Amino acid sequence: MNISPYIKKAVIGAILGSILGYAYYHFYGCERGCAITGNPLISTIYGGVMGSLFIASFQKESQKEESK
Repeated sequence: MNISPYIKKAVIGAILGSILGYAYYHFYGCERGCAITGNPLISTIYGGVMGSLFIASFQKESQKEESK
């Protein structure tokens, strides 16, 4: 099974982002009235998406040209 390095980095970013999203909810989240930090599931999903996008933004120029 050959998985693209881009996909591997995106999954690692999603996992790290999910952990950080839940940690943000746990330590700083509000209990009511907050759309993202008021619910641990939403906070974790949001962190995962942001982590994946953050890691994907550091793709090298040569990898961008190959993926086209």
